[in-house]
Amino acid sequence: MGPAQVHKYFILYKPYNMVSQFVSPHDVRLLGDLNFDFPAGTHAIGRLDHHSEGLLILTTNKKITKLLFEGPAAHERTYLVQVKNRVSKESLALLQNGVEIKIKSGEKYTTLPGKANIIEDPSKLCHIENVMIAYPPFTWLTLSIKEGKYHQVRKMTKALHHRCYRLIRLSIEDLTLQDLKPGEVKEISEDEFFRKLHLTHLAMEIIKTTP
Repeated sequence: MGPAQVHKYFILYKPYNMVSQFVSPHDVRLLGDLNFDFPAGTHAIGRLDHHSEGLLILTTNKKITKLLFEGPAAHERTYLVQVKNRVSKESLALLQNGVEIKIKSGEKYTTLPGKANIIEDPSKLCHIENVMIAYPPFTWLTLSIKEGKYHQVRKMTKALHHRCYRLIRLSIEDLTLQDLKPGEVKEISEDEFFRKLHLTHLAMEIIKTTP
């Protein structure tokens, strides 16, 4: 048996209007357009839509997606969200306790309880590019959830009649944007990757030893 493959792990502040892919049949901005030399086999996990921004994880380890987003343990994701109009205390409570949305199949679904807070100064949480104009009044929120239904955060705010202007993923568990600016990439160690994502030592060993 040959030596175990050494995998690479990266965090990226994905900018607005870029898809989470290296290849696309469409004329869109790609991850390969960034000023960074990714190794062969790098792919994004936990993708963000082209008009969503923030923390994106990239790795050469193909087993991470299933472990992180399809495993038995839920992983908390926190988003910075700018929505139309002022958010009331009642709407904030609904975001915290569960909102009825329509999932991809068209069925009604009540989201699991999460964390929601109104933010007065979002610039303290991350670097924010002025990529689009949001006309006041509007509200900045942080929203933390442990599930990932299709367009869930946007559907949650829309269900409360607050259109989502901006959606920036700040963190997945303890893995954050750190001091990255939009478009910047940082390589992190495997130890930091597993530790901050709260992936167990056993899971780490399974990934290293299984083909």
